[in-house]
Amino acid sequence: MMNRPDPVPAATGETKSSKSMSPGEKKGAALRILVVDDHAVVRQGIIRILASDLPGAILAEAGTGQEAIDATWKEDWDLILLDISLPGRCGIDVLKEIKSARPKVPILIVSMHSEGQFAIRALKGGAAGYLTKDSPHETLIYAVRRLLGGGKFISATLAEKLAVQLDVDTSKLPHESLSDREFEVLRMLGSGRTVGEIAQQLFLSVKTISTYRARILTKMGLTNNAELVQYCIRNSLVD
Repeated sequence: MMNRPDPVPAATGETKSSKSMSPGEKKGAALRILVVDDHAVVRQGIIRILASDLPGAILAEAGTGQEAIDATWKEDWDLILLDISLPGRCGIDVLKEIKSARPKVPILIVSMHSEGQFAIRALKGGAAGYLTKDSPHETLIYAVRRLLGGGKFISATLAEKLAVQLDVDTSKLPHESLSDREFEVLRMLGSGRTVGEIAQQLFLSVKTISTYRARILTKMGLTNNAELVQYCIRNSLVD
């Protein structure tokens, strides 16, 4: 995922390049960028790419949603790169809390999930861009520079989907009425995971996940997991 052929030293905590900053970058102080992902290899891979392209930038990392929120309260960031699949808390919930605390900070979602599954929810939640982890590293750099310059980043495919949504007067699909956490649980159930497996992955109780499942079935007018799985497949909600 977005790896450069020439390795650079691994980064942990905060890293600052010794090179001078290029014209057009933040003046008077180093750029501060926070990378949030629950996989250390992914975090450090992104940090290496950014350190090479943004000399002088201070690059920090967080492995959970709570760590990201804590870092947001403690520091001012010029940009946050945020994963959606985080232990304990849905990344969309983390996104909304960060935007509530720091409404001006641009957030780029960097996710393993396809645009059709989470991108529109992320943009509605306050994200300034959405990028999949299988994107070339040049696209990552372009997206980062767009957001640092005050712009937004969406792919041509996502732009077309948004245009269709605005242009066509259609009623909402059943899953669009779900909360972000309910939507996350829906996708996990749709991929065949059990209530127990979902509870373990999200660090929640089995009872809590069962409650979410019941709400999902009620809101969507479904009666069992088989119907739920078929719905997810039909609407391309699972990988």
